[in-house]
Amino acid sequence: MSEKHLRPSLFHFYTQFKPVEHEKFIQKLRSSCGRVSRPCNEPKRRLSRRAKFRFRSIFPINAGEPRTRAQTIESKQITIDRVILSAHGDSQLETLHHRVMSKPNGLPPTTAIEVTTHTILRDLLRHQTAIVDWNHYLTMARLVARALRMSKSALIQTGVATHRLEGKYRLSYLIPTLLWDRAVTIVIPTACQSDLLTTELPRLQQWLGTHKPVFCDKAPPLPEFNGLWVTDPQSWLHLHLHHPTVMGHHPTIIDRADELENWAQELLTVRLNPEDWTSLQMSQPLSKWKAIIDVKIRLMETLWQRPSNPYNCYVLDPIDRSLIDSLSDLITPDLHPNWQKFYQQLSAPTDRLVWATIDRTRGTFTLAIAPTDLVAEIAPIWERQATVLITSGVDVTAEAIGYRQELGLGEVTSVKFSLDRQTDLFQLYIPRWMPMPNTSKFQSVLIDEIQQLLHLIDGSPKFTIILIQDTPLKAQVAAMLAAEWGTRVQVDRANLNEANILVCGWEFWQEHQDDLPAPQLMIVPTLPIPSLEDPLVAAKVNCYKQQKQDWFRLYLLPTGLRILHRAIDPIRSSQGIVAIFDNRINQRSYGKQVLAALSPCARINYPDLSWLDR
Repeated sequence: MSEKHLRPSLFHFYTQFKPVEHEKFIQKLRSSCGRVSRPCNEPKRRLSRRAKFRFRSIFPINAGEPRTRAQTIESKQITIDRVILSAHGDSQLETLHHRVMSKPNGLPPTTAIEVTTHTILRDLLRHQTAIVDWNHYLTMARLVARALRMSKSALIQTGVATHRLEGKYRLSYLIPTLLWDRAVTIVIPTACQSDLLTTELPRLQQWLGTHKPVFCDKAPPLPEFNGLWVTDPQSWLHLHLHHPTVMGHHPTIIDRADELENWAQELLTVRLNPEDWTSLQMSQPLSKWKAIIDVKIRLMETLWQRPSNPYNCYVLDPIDRSLIDSLSDLITPDLHPNWQKFYQQLSAPTDRLVWATIDRTRGTFTLAIAPTDLVAEIAPIWERQATVLITSGVDVTAEAIGYRQELGLGEVTSVKFSLDRQTDLFQLYIPRWMPMPNTSKFQSVLIDEIQQLLHLIDGSPKFTIILIQDTPLKAQVAAMLAAEWGTRVQVDRANLNEANILVCGWEFWQEHQDDLPAPQLMIVPTLPIPSLEDPLVAAKVNCYKQQKQDWFRLYLLPTGLRILHRAIDPIRSSQGIVAIFDNRINQRSYGKQVLAALSPCARINYPDLSWLDR
């Protein structure tokens, strides 16, 4: 195919915007097509002013607006595909594509990975009608392909409601990873691995005509492995945190990375349960039993004298830590590994947070220790390989500054896709007359408002969820509602039907929302902003204060919005009603950020019950 024999407008566009990195791909296309000579009697065609600017109909841009580098790259990628398509048509393009793919290993050249991915995925979306409709398949696929080619990390906020798409966006990263001629690591939760390994990957391998090996295990493959290594987030993080030398430098894709910080925090936390005290005692001679029992009793006395808090969690002071240090001479190499790990953390050069969680009903406590600065522990991970983090939504903005700072991510390509305003829309009810949550009138007014809402839908019961983190308030609300609606009201229970009213905390809902029906009505008494009454939250806030950073805007607010965004995913699929009774949305300056995190939504002044019958 010669550049001279394209339509004038397409030729102009092609010569102006042809990317250098795709030269080899274009050369192969030219050689595959052959050359077409122009008849001698055909006059040379001059490009008219109109023809020169017809490229705007191919890839329209808004006049007067500055173009970003990402937009320029995207336009270049799309241009080549459309130029070729215009010159040859769909059928011939597929033939050309197969010729370009005819390398010894059946994979395209690395320089053409973005173009090839775009072309193949576009054809797949055209012919496979069973694929769930989503507007960002091609854009996301090009971003992943670019990250593989340039070895640059990226953060992609898909914005999808997981209940509706159920990970169908995985097409956008599976195709470029299968086309890439080098090893790639895919980190995905265990619950999603079955469909990935048994259905999605074999189907795509057959459609693409590739035979890339797939290895699924917690341990990494051999260094010479050149396929896909599929593993779970906990195993992958464990190897990076505790055995970094066994990890290679292959590009990595982390699916559902919303909870990455919590996973890392859990892996870096060492706990001593009541059973560990028994094992320590049994491993020592009788003469040392008294010392162990004395330390345990003194710790219990100090902990039980602390004022109660909703979390039953207390940070140990220097006196309590000195009691634990007194047992260090009893720790031997053959002792239970939990004790060894605990004292290794305790003697680490960096700061460590030590706390205890007590169970007042059983009279037991659990000790825990974790690094105070999580960033210092996990930041080196991102320097070892290019990583694409795929999340549903971790921040209001595309830059996701708070999320990146919590994980120690540097400068990465950050993209946030918008939700569909038709399929993801829900009604948002925020009454303006509610008292503030920290006032004495809040609880009584809240219970009245909840009862009125439930009475409105009593004629046609719909699955309703009430999210309350405060334990005493949760118990009070559940008791008041159970007195009127009986066994329909359940507290922290997973096996429910569509007529139930579930009262639970945010953590319970995040853990079980995939197993429960999509609610038609969600009631949120207060925003899920972490409370400073939680000693762990207070300790982290103190770290931000020491660095003279805005701890509320960088930590508390983004964390709360992330929890809220994930919690309302199911109600987007059911297109129900969300009622938020936290008047801080109307009274505080950060209320606009909360509304932006909930968008798209239809804000109403009263609950429109006809919405539930759609």
